[in-house]
Amino acid sequence: MKEGVCTSCAKMVLIGLAGLPTLVSAQTSGDDLVIRVTEGRAGDNATAVLASEPVNRLASDPSVSLSRMGGRGLEPVVRGQSQERVDVLLDGIRVEGACPNRMDPPTSRLSSALVPVLEIRTTNRTLRWGPVAGGQVIATTADPQFDGNATTGQVTVGGSDNGNGKLVNAAAAVGSEEAWLRLSGGYDEADDYEDGDGNKVRSAYENAEGRADAAWTAESGFYIKSMVSRQEESDVKYAGSGMDAPQTDTDIYRMEIGSPVAMGEWSLLAWQADVDHIMDNFSLRPAGMMKMQTDSITETRGLRFILDQSPSGSTDWAIGADVETNDWDATLSNVTNPMPMTVSFMWPGVERERAGIFAEGFRRLARDLKVGAGLRYDRVEMDATKADTVASMGMTPAMLYQSAYGTTDVKSEDNNVSGFVTGEWRLPQNQALTLTGSRSVRSPGVTERYLARNTMNDSWIGNPGLDTEKHHKLELALSGSKDQWSWKPAVWVDQVDDFVLRYKETPADTRYQNIDARLLGAEMTVGWTNGTWSSSSALASVRGENRDDNKPLPQIPPVQFVQTLAWQSMGHSIEAQWHLARRQDRIDPESGLDAGTSPGYGVFNLSGSHPLMAHLSFNWAVDNLFDNTWAPHVSRANTDPFNPDAVRVNEPGRTLRAALTARW
Repeated sequence: MKEGVCTSCAKMVLIGLAGLPTLVSAQTSGDDLVIRVTEGRAGDNATAVLASEPVNRLASDPSVSLSRMGGRGLEPVVRGQSQERVDVLLDGIRVEGACPNRMDPPTSRLSSALVPVLEIRTTNRTLRWGPVAGGQVIATTADPQFDGNATTGQVTVGGSDNGNGKLVNAAAAVGSEEAWLRLSGGYDEADDYEDGDGNKVRSAYENAEGRADAAWTAESGFYIKSMVSRQEESDVKYAGSGMDAPQTDTDIYRMEIGSPVAMGEWSLLAWQADVDHIMDNFSLRPAGMMKMQTDSITETRGLRFILDQSPSGSTDWAIGADVETNDWDATLSNVTNPMPMTVSFMWPGVERERAGIFAEGFRRLARDLKVGAGLRYDRVEMDATKADTVASMGMTPAMLYQSAYGTTDVKSEDNNVSGFVTGEWRLPQNQALTLTGSRSVRSPGVTERYLARNTMNDSWIGNPGLDTEKHHKLELALSGSKDQWSWKPAVWVDQVDDFVLRYKETPADTRYQNIDARLLGAEMTVGWTNGTWSSSSALASVRGENRDDNKPLPQIPPVQFVQTLAWQSMGHSIEAQWHLARRQDRIDPESGLDAGTSPGYGVFNLSGSHPLMAHLSFNWAVDNLFDNTWAPHVSRANTDPFNPDAVRVNEPGRTLRAALTARW
C-alpha cells in the first residue's frame, strides 16, 4: 500500500518532537498514567508504554477476555459479553466501528501515543453514558502536567523481536494548567508473528496516528476543550477472517465547554467520528477465483449536556440529555472484472437516531449508609434506506429479511427505560458491603438488525424484527482492607429477556433471534503489599445459559486466574504475572461463534521499568516466557492459509519487547 498522508505527517511530527528535549531544560513530570480496571486494580507503566494496542492492558483482569482475529483489533469480552453489548467511550465520546466483521472494534481507536486511563464498568453506577448492558470501557486521556514549566512532553522508541515490531510515539505540550496546546503522534508496525510452535500467524499491520488538543480555563472556572485526531491503519492481516484490511481511516473531532454553577457544574460535549474501511481478499493474500471487496463507512454525531450538583456534603445529583445520530453503509462487490458488480448491500444505508434523558442521585443517610438511584429513557429509531435497492441475483435487502424471517417492515422504534438502585454499608474492620440492582435496555445493533450479505456460497442476514434486550442485574460485593491486605469478593447475576442470539440455520447461513438467557458469575481479588513487595490474586468465573433451549450461550470464557508478584524500589520495578485458564467445553456449536472446545493454559509474563537518568527510562517485557502455544477461548476461528489446522488464532510465542522513554 502507498504510504498515507497521516503516516508521513506522523513521522515528521515525531522527528520534530524528538528534538524538543535538547531545546528545553525542564524537570521530569513524574506523572505516571496507570489503568484502573473495574475496582481500581492498576497495571504498571512499563506495560502501558510497550503495548501497541492499549486495550491489551485489560488482559490483567480475569473478568475481561480479549478476542483476537489478527495483529490488531482486539475485542474485549466483559463477563462473557462483547461486541454491541460493550460500549466504548473515548474521553466521553462514542465511536462505532466501520467493519461488518468487526475488524475495527471501537477499542482499536485508543491512542498509543497518549496512554489513556482505562476503567471497566459492569453495572449501572451512573447512567450519564447510557445503560450498561454487558459493560462499558471508559478511556480518559489525562491533561498535561506542567509543574510550573512552560513545556512538557515525552518520546518513546521501542520494538519487539517476535514479528519484528517497531513503535515510536511522542507528545509535547506548551502552556500552563489554565491554557495549553498539545501535539501528539505515533507510528507502529509489525510483521506476522510466530506462535509457540513456530508457526506464522497472519498478523502484520501498520498504524499511524496524530492528534492535537487544547484547553483554556477562565478565572471564573468556565472552560473550553477541543480535540482533533486522525488514525490510519494499513495493510492489516487477519488470520481469523477470509479478508484483510488494506486501509482504515478514522477522523475524530471533539469540543467541550463547561462552567461552575450553583453547587456544582454543567458541561456540554459535542463530537463527530467518521470511519472509512476497506477489506478484500486479494490485496494482502493470493487472489482466489473471485476478487471480493467491501467498502464501508460509519459516521457518528453526538451532543450531551450534563448538570452535576452537590447541594450538601451528603447529597449528589445529576441530570442530563443527549442525542446521537449514526449512519452506516457497507457494500460487498465482485471486482474480478474491470466493471465491479455489487453483490450485497451488507449495511444498506442504515440510519439510527437516539435521544435520551437521565436523572440520578446519591445520598448518605447515615455515617455508615449511602444509597443511590437513577432512571434513564432512550428513544431509538432505525431504518435501512437502501432496503429496496437491488443487488446481485435480483435480491434486495428487504427481500432477504422477508425470506429469512417473514419481516416486511424494516423500520424500528424503541422506547427503552433503564434504571438502578444501589446501597453501600460501611462495616466494622474497614469493610464495605455494596448491593446494586439494575435494569438496562439495549437496542439491537446495526449488524444484528440489518446485515444483508447474500452470495452463492453463504448468507448472513440480520433481523429487523428483533426486540430490545432487557438486562436485569443484581450484584453483591464486599470490599475490605486490614494492615497490608485488601480483598474483594463479588457475586452477580444477569437475567436477560429477549437476548439477541446469533445462530447458524445451516452451516452456510447465519441468522438472529431473541431468546431468554441468564448469566451469573463470581469474582475474587486479594492483594498484599509492604511498600516494596506486592502480590495480587484475581479469579473470575462466568456461566451463560440459553434458557429457551437449555444449553450454553456462545463465547463464554472459562474460569480464569491471574497471579501477580511485583517489586519496586528507588524508581525501579519488576513484575511477574501468571495467567491461568481452565478448559472450556460448555459451548454452542450452532452459533458459529465458538470455534469448538478449548484446552486450559498457563502463560507466564515478566516486565520491568528502570530509570537510567533524570529524563530517561527503560521499559521491557517478556511475554509468554516459556513459549507456550495458546489462544483464549473467545478468539476467532483460524482461517489462516499458513496454519489451516489451528482451531483458533493463536497468541504470539515468546516475545521480547523493549522501549526507551524520554520525558521533560
